Amino acid sequence: MFRDQVGKRSTKVKNVVERGAVKKFAEAIGDPHPIYFEEETGRNSRYQNNIAPPTFPRTFDYGVIEGLNLPNKGLIHGEQTFHYERPLVVGEELLCYSEVKKYFEKKGNFGEMGFLILASFGEDLAGNTIFSSTSTVVISEAVRKVLTK
Repeated sequence: MFRDQVGKRSTKVKNVVERGAVKKFAEAIGDPHPIYFEEETGRNSRYQNNIAPPTFPRTFDYGVIEGLNLPNKGLIHGEQTFHYERPLVVGEELLCYSEVKKYFEKKGNFGEMGFLILASFGEDLAGNTIFSSTSTVVISEAVRKVLTK
């Protein structure tokens, strides 16, 4: 179903690790660590600034992968992993993009399920990778039927 999408990638989109967004995100996930929002704590840290929580890149814009037309509802978020070269620093700008890595299908208790593996990346403006993530989107048989109509 999505095998023809493997290898496609989005164009890079500029994102900012914005202080207010980091604070709201930390509050939303229930992590009150001062490294995320207290400026003095950030200045006194080894990063000399506040940093973002590890899952903060979920909020970034990764652009559009042309031809990858997923529905807005009915998808299942499988798993997601993050790998960092270093933490994200408040105020920095990143270029983010995604790539379709793999697609496969399996029969399950609820019928034929599709598994779409996406990799996402964040680079500094010099092109150095700061983080990468891999996520699995599970496409149920009901959603697959809608997509094939």
